[in-house]
Amino acid sequence: MNQQLTLEQELNKYFNYSSFRLGQKEIIEDILQGNDVLGILPTGSGKSICYQLPAMLLEGVTIVVSPLISLMIDQVKQLKAIQIKRVVALNSFMDLDERKMIYKNIQSYKLIYISPELLQQKEIIRLLQQSNISLFVIDEAHCISQWGHEFRPDYLKLNSIIEKLNHPRTLALSATATPEVQQDIIHLLNKPKMVKHIYPMDRTNLTFCVEKVNDEQEKMDHIVQLLSAYHVPTLIYFSSRMVSENIAKLLSEKLPNHNIAFYHGGMEQMDRITIQQQFMNDQLDVICCTSAFGMGINKANIRFIIHYHLPLQIESYIQEVGRAGRDGESSVCLLLFSNNDFYIPLNLIKNELPSEEILSSIFRYLYRLYTERRVLPTNEVEIENLFQLTETQWRFLRYQIEKHGMIAGNRINFNEEEWKQIYQKIEQLINDRNSIKEKKLNEILQWVHEKGCLRKSLYKSFQPYYTEVKEKCCSNCGFSWSEWNPVKMNIRLVDESNWESRLRKLLLIGENENLSTIQHQNRFRKDEV
Repeated sequence: MNQQLTLEQELNKYFNYSSFRLGQKEIIEDILQGNDVLGILPTGSGKSICYQLPAMLLEGVTIVVSPLISLMIDQVKQLKAIQIKRVVALNSFMDLDERKMIYKNIQSYKLIYISPELLQQKEIIRLLQQSNISLFVIDEAHCISQWGHEFRPDYLKLNSIIEKLNHPRTLALSATATPEVQQDIIHLLNKPKMVKHIYPMDRTNLTFCVEKVNDEQEKMDHIVQLLSAYHVPTLIYFSSRMVSENIAKLLSEKLPNHNIAFYHGGMEQMDRITIQQQFMNDQLDVICCTSAFGMGINKANIRFIIHYHLPLQIESYIQEVGRAGRDGESSVCLLLFSNNDFYIPLNLIKNELPSEEILSSIFRYLYRLYTERRVLPTNEVEIENLFQLTETQWRFLRYQIEKHGMIAGNRINFNEEEWKQIYQKIEQLINDRNSIKEKKLNEILQWVHEKGCLRKSLYKSFQPYYTEVKEKCCSNCGFSWSEWNPVKMNIRLVDESNWESRLRKLLLIGENENLSTIQHQNRFRKDEV
């Protein structure tokens, strides 16, 4: 029996699919042949099958590095629903006894989902070194390039983890990676011989609209008008936590027949998971969210993506709009833009990494600790509060000073000449990263002001061609709202007019258990994603 037929039979056996989607089989064949693979496939194309099926066919354990706990939990839930039981997500929510049991039986699992941060723990590395690791997967691999340098530097340590695990075959998967990001992934994983499978990412069922507005009130009025006309599953993206909360409240007041919630990275993890699951189950119609929401969300019927604020880069925009229309049905992606919107992402860029003043203060602080024969505090919040650092800024600095040998664990190593050089290197890196991000911001600004086809312009950095769409292409190609007729949701009447009461009711986990998001959310005023 030939290999193609065998793979298709296995696909049907484990996942009840009769055939592969674009690119899946080619990637799987290369993995089974022992190759390292970089796979770039469009959103909603079933990237997870590219490692889930090999995990079933290969001897040993498949490790999947995943960026979000909610994404891991969702993947495990879906696999167990189809009777694939030997799968687990290692995360901080597990109690000690559950974690010990998993560690004790770790070699019995076929698929282990884990975050890059948890993967740094010595105990986990030791257990995995004693296991037969057949495949090492980095899901959402663009995070290596997009987040690794600042927000989550543990992504940059994955190459050393692969080395410690004796170089298992490696698969990196993403839906959005320019040729430069692809090369960044290959370089940072230290996998120069990776086989590349790059497929077009443009989706013909998505309509792109950019609409200019004068102010925030006009944005709000337009959103209310559109949501009144189109009661469909909707994501509204914001750059500000506070604004996402405020607009969610205003929309709830103006649209009483809609179930609306907000979602951002400052919320309690369990509240976020609950809201995500309710949206998946059509209990929520509209989510006002930051970029913290949506990665890996496998909801087929999202019809409407609205960007209230300007995204930081084209890659982020494509990731976010890619969550719409995964069932192939017509969906609209609207970006609302006013002249003042440029300053919000610009300020985010400037504040994401530490300033020269903060960098200098940290170096002086480390030198003082050294002269006083003290070590770096183990409580990192203490340092963040002392210097008014964000968590992202300290993660970045901690990674850099560790990388350059200024600290080992919490012990400080001082050498005057080396420290001067390290300071200059970090300062230059901050300037370079800020320049790159400002360049990416200018790229999306150019796209917003594009006079030609928005679809063609959007994908030009990722692929040499795009698929022309004759109807419902984009606002520059004649799209009119009157021609869009998506399937509407069944409107569920809600008795409570009070937004907080409505959301509390939405967050009921069981008959006697109520996770009150509002109670937590009133504490959130740190204006970040």
